This record gives sequence, C-alpha cells and structure tokens, in this order.
Amino acid sequence: MRRTVIRSGLLLAMLFMLSGCGLIDYFYLPPPEDTAQELFEAGNDAMREKDYASAIEYFTGLKDKYPFSPYTIEAELSLGDAYFLDEEYLLAVDTFKEFETLHPRHEAIPYVLFQIGNANLLSFVSIDRPQTNIAEAYNYFMRLQDSYPGTEYAVKAQSYLHTCRKYMAEHEIYVADFYWRTEHYMSAYKRYTSVVETYGDIEEYQEYAKERARLSYLKSQQDLSKQELERREGSWKDYFGWL
Repeated sequence: MRRTVIRSGLLLAMLFMLSGCGLIDYFYLPPPEDTAQELFEAGNDAMREKDYASAIEYFTGLKDKYPFSPYTIEAELSLGDAYFLDEEYLLAVDTFKEFETLHPRHEAIPYVLFQIGNANLLSFVSIDRPQTNIAEAYNYFMRLQDSYPGTEYAVKAQSYLHTCRKYMAEHEIYVADFYWRTEHYMSAYKRYTSVVETYGDIEEYQEYAKERARLSYLKSQQDLSKQELERREGSWKDYFGWL
C-alpha cells in the first residue's frame, strides 16, 4: 500500500513537472513563425477579400523572411499587384521595377512592364504639373511593344500610348498658353509649333495649336518691330536731346 502511494506521488510529481514545462513554454517561449506557404496563402486570402493592406504585410513578410522559398517570386509579383490595387501607384512602380531587375527573364515580364506603365499613367494628377510619370509610362509601353510584340499586353498598350501622348500634348498646350498670357510670344510660338510637329496624331489639338502658333509668331514680330522702332527713336531723341 505504501509503495503504491509513493508511486502515485512520483507519477503526480512528474506530471506536474511536465505540465509546468508546458506552461513555461507557453508563456515564455516565442510562438512558432508562419511558414512561407502559410504567409503566401494568407496573402492570397487577403487579396481575395480586398484587404490589400494585410496582403502587403503578408507578402512583404514572406519576401523578407524566406528570400529563397519557392513561394517568394510569386509573392514579389503579388506584392506589386497589392500596391496597385490599393492605389499606391508609386510603390507599385518601385515593386514591379525591382521584380524586373531580379527576374529579367521571367515569363511575367510583359505583364510587369505593362503594370509599370499603367501605374505611372494612373499617378497622373493634372496637366499643370511635370509629366515625368507620363513620359515614363510612355517609355515602358513602347518597350513592351518593341520587346514583346504581339503579346496580350503589347496589344493593350496601344490605347495607353495614345492616352500618354494626349496628356503630354495637353501639357505642352498648357505651357504655350501660359507664355501667350504673359506675352512671351516667341516662346509660345515654339511650344505651339512643337505640338503641331510632335503630336500630329493627337488631332483634337492640331487646329488650335496651328492657329495659336501663327498668331504668336505675328505678335512676336510686331514686338520686334516695336522694339526696333523704339530703339531708333530713342537714339534720335538722345542725339537731339537739346531740342
């Protein structure tokens, strides 16, 4: 009987120690990290739920923690999509550019070039600001057509190219109109002429630009004639200043 009690006590003590270790592990040891697959699946679930902020967090975590995982390349591409769908267009541009740099021969590169152009285009604000992003969008769409002709995304890029050129022509018109309003007619003439010569495919601005170019040139010549007349009259007045 005594031996049975002793054995029971030892057994209870061992169980207590084991359960104590479990409690210690539970409260003091760090929780196990999510695997690359778990992060990838969580990111995809967040994308389906349109929770793009969470998707960005999952894909970024996967990329940082598991750079050599077979899920990482797909996560890098999905990270660009998450930024794009979250309307963080400049971050999307940077992410897709990084993907192209890291994986220049990947089969998704036509899509990546298209998205870089598209994100730049969607970052357009107004014609009175520098059109750096629009110019970059145009260059990427052209690269796509030159490097991957006939692909689905090269075909899509055609209409986007026209939109880019329209924005660029509008910006030139805006600058030319500014010179016109401030009576810098020769500068206005050069800008209007640039629209006529460079953006002939943007037909809606051709008639306006041609007429304004003609008027700007006439006014610039009138200003030159006036300045020359004032110079001559001034010289005669200076010579006969005693009159």
